Amino acid sequence: MFNIGVFVIVFNEKKDVLLCHRRDFDLWNLPGGGLNKNESPWEGAIRETKEETGFKISIEKLVGVYHKSQKNELVFSFLGFVTGGKIALNEEADKIKFFPVSNLPKNISAKHKERIRDALKKSKQVILKNQNDPDFIELKKELNRKFD
Repeated sequence: MFNIGVFVIVFNEKKDVLLCHRRDFDLWNLPGGGLNKNESPWEGAIRETKEETGFKISIEKLVGVYHKSQKNELVFSFLGFVTGGKIALNEEADKIKFFPVSNLPKNISAKHKERIRDALKKSKQVILKNQNDPDFIELKKELNRKFD
């Protein structure tokens, strides 16, 4: 059994991408998270985006499915657009903003950066990739060892 993650890439009219800054770690990421029981991946992506940003969205298409073997996880990455709501900070995100793709924050997950690039390709086919580089938890452990 895989753990299932769902994330949404949301661009505004200027093609800036929506990112959330985590409260638990100094990292920017796409809105998203884990799938709930009996929830489809697209329903989970819509729910997670609303919970983390305050925005209501619609899903335009599935961009890619990513396999993270170290975590036995499949991640569905969707392209979405805002249909309502407004930015609302919450217990998961202490900052929410749109960034120009050419000027993403330095503390963004490499996996999320790759998914943004994949969404910009406008491929007609769903992208299937393995994402086996270290994730932010492993990087956090490494940083803690360096500063201990």
